Amino acid sequence: MAAKRSSGMGIDPSAFILENLGFLVFLGGLALLYIANAHYAEYNVRRIQVLEDEIKEQRWLYMSLQSENMYNGLRSEVVEDVRDNGLRMHRGKPKKLAVPPSK
Repeated sequence: MAAKRSSGMGIDPSAFILENLGFLVFLGGLALLYIANAHYAEYNVRRIQVLEDEIKEQRWLYMSLQSENMYNGLRSEVVEDVRDNGLRMHRGKPKKLAVPPSK
């Protein structure tokens, strides 16, 4: 029979692996956790970018609606809008109504 060949230090590689199998499994688990964490971080970055785009769009919509509301709230615009309903601005002084005291 042929003698087993070993490395220069006299350690059998298969026996070394079997003796340290628990440590190798631990290192593999750490590697899996590291990869999973990297994927989760990339997912969160992509999600943040999508949410930032939505925030920009909603801010643009808010600013345009606010500008339109400010414009439509001007006195001249209100007068033009109610003129179609037959209302008009009163140019004189307001009339004072006097109610006689009841007995």
